Amino acid sequence: MAIYNEVQLQRIFIGKLKHDGDLLEELTSVCEENDIHLGRVGALGAVKKARLGFYNQQNRKYEFFDIEESLEITNLFGNISMRDGKPMVHAHVTVSDAQGRAYGGHLVAGTVVFACEFIIDVYKGPQMRRAYDEETGLPLWDM
Repeated sequence: MAIYNEVQLQRIFIGKLKHDGDLLEELTSVCEENDIHLGRVGALGAVKKARLGFYNQQNRKYEFFDIEESLEITNLFGNISMRDGKPMVHAHVTVSDAQGRAYGGHLVAGTVVFACEFIIDVYKGPQMRRAYDEETGLPLWDM
């Protein structure tokens, strides 16, 4: 059975990220600067290079891969919650190259912004904290 809470939209932030900034770090900074503890994030734009992750379910570890070329952000979607007392952006991203080939995965530090516009929806509701989940080995919402 699903476990869930009802939340209400409280605020919305829209903006653009710094050229040459780290995509994940820039989004996290917006959350820290605005005391955002619960929300949803979306973005589009372009990056100079990308670093993505894939969670290997068998060995319970992230595997990372780098794409060292200019790419379009065709979709970035994620959520914001608390981990170790700080806002955490958990996002997945799909990027495409000049031939239209798409790559996707877990957004990690190391993706360099060329241009990026973002939207963050901030919610009011029960605080969501991340904690180690024994069944998956992941830091999931502890409800």
